[in-house]
Amino acid sequence: MKIGILETGRPLGVLKDKHGAFPDMMHRLLRGQGFTFETFAVLDDRFPASVTECDGWLITGSRNSAYDEESWIRRLEQFLRDAYAADVPIVGICFGHQVLAKALGGKVEKAPQGWGVGPTEYDFGGCATVINAWHQDQVTEIPAGATRIATSPFCENAAFVYGKRALTYQAHPEFTPGFVRDLMEMRRQLLPAEVIGNAEKSMERMEPSTHLAGEIAHFFRTRDIGGVRKA
Repeated sequence: MKIGILETGRPLGVLKDKHGAFPDMMHRLLRGQGFTFETFAVLDDRFPASVTECDGWLITGSRNSAYDEESWIRRLEQFLRDAYAADVPIVGICFGHQVLAKALGGKVEKAPQGWGVGPTEYDFGGCATVINAWHQDQVTEIPAGATRIATSPFCENAAFVYGKRALTYQAHPEFTPGFVRDLMEMRRQLLPAEVIGNAEKSMERMEPSTHLAGEIAHFFRTRDIGGVRKA
C-alpha cells in the first residue's frame, strides 16, 4: 500500500539535521507496517496529480495555522475535500487534524488556554493514551461527518474519526521525547516559562503510548479505527 505524505511544514535546520524532516518521522512511526511512501511538498505548492495517485494520504504538522491565508493551504483544503469524496483514506496529524476539519466545515481557532506542549494524557473512551503535544490552535467546531474519539481537559476535540474515510489526531504520535526536548530548548525564550516547566515535569513522569502507529496502520489497511475507542 502506497501512502502519500502531504508535507505541510519543516523543522528548523538544526532540528531537521538531528531528527529528520516530518516525513522522515512518519516513516519511522510506520516502519515495518508494509507501506511504501511518497512525499509531496504541498507547502511549496507541489501537489499530487490526482487524489488517487496514492492509496492513502497522511498530512503532517506545520508551523502554519489552518486559517492562514496561504494559497497552498486553500489548495490543500480542496485536495482533501476531493480525496474525501473519492473515498481515499486520510490520516491527519496536528495541522492535518485541523486543516481537514476546516476543509469539511469545522472551525479552527487559536485556543485561549494557550500552548499545549509535551506528553499529554488523552481519554479515548476510557482508555488513557499519552501523546506528545505541540500546538496552540484547536478545532473548536466539529465538522459534519466527524465523531470525536478522544478528549483532554486542555483540548476538548483531540481526535476524530470520519466514518471509514479519515482519522485525525491533534497531538503528535510521530514526535519522540528527544525531538520534543530539543524543540523546547530551541523555543524556550518564546514560550511561557510555565508551559516549559509543566512540559518538563510531564516528561519526567510520562512516556508516549506505543500503540498509535499500529492503529494508524490498521486504519489505512482496513478503514477501521481498531484499538481507538469512541469517546
